[in-house]
Amino acid sequence: MQFFLYEIVARIVAIYLFVDCWRTIRNGLIERKIAYFNDDLIDWLLIDWSNWSIHRDAAPVRYWITIGLRIIFLVGCLGVAIFGWWQPNT
Repeated sequence: MQFFLYEIVARIVAIYLFVDCWRTIRNGLIERKIAYFNDDLIDWLLIDWSNWSIHRDAAPVRYWITIGLRIIFLVGCLGVAIFGWWQPNT
């Protein structure tokens, strides 16, 4: 049961998140705007952040920081998709 949960489900979720993050980054670079990245749970639940976007010309630093955070998340998802979710044997 642990093999199924840690290996298969973790890889499926990581592949889904990888594809979703890849499309977000690609569309953000093409359209020169990206959805606002908000890590506050309360604001995320109460406000529809998908309508808020950061334009590259108006706020370039925030735009590239958001792109960088998405790329870090993308690399993490790729690592989990390739190697799986490793649990030490204790």
